[in-house]
Amino acid sequence: MDLDKVFMLKALQISQAALPECQPNPPVGCVLVLGGQVIAEGCTQKIGGNHAEIEAISAYDGPMEEVTAYVTLEPCSFVGRTPACSSAIIKSGIKRVVVALLDPDERNNGKGIYALEKEGIKVDIGVASREVSEFLYPYLGKS
Repeated sequence: MDLDKVFMLKALQISQAALPECQPNPPVGCVLVLGGQVIAEGCTQKIGGNHAEIEAISAYDGPMEEVTAYVTLEPCSFVGRTPACSSAIIKSGIKRVVVALLDPDERNNGKGIYALEKEGIKVDIGVASREVSEFLYPYLGKS
């Protein structure tokens, strides 16, 4: 199994810890990887709390240029109850983001990816999408 899939499945495992407190937001997981090692992780917190990406970024206090973020759902690009995760990723200095699924929410749906790529961040989409969608699909479209 390739490393991208291994780390995405780890993010999927972490996302399950978000339930049920995160609802109505979807249970999202994020892991930060540096040199083949998980250095930080996070999942969606209770409503109004941090999203998975913010939790993971906040858990690591070091340079981010060589870090890859693995996120089960496309980072949000809009400000709701919390700041946009795509903006936080851009500010962090992370240069590569791996996403399992695009966010079907029309407020986002590709806009998070676009924001990252516009800033020169490499984005890979679809890693472990089958496994992630089987878990995440029932929770999408309800926030």
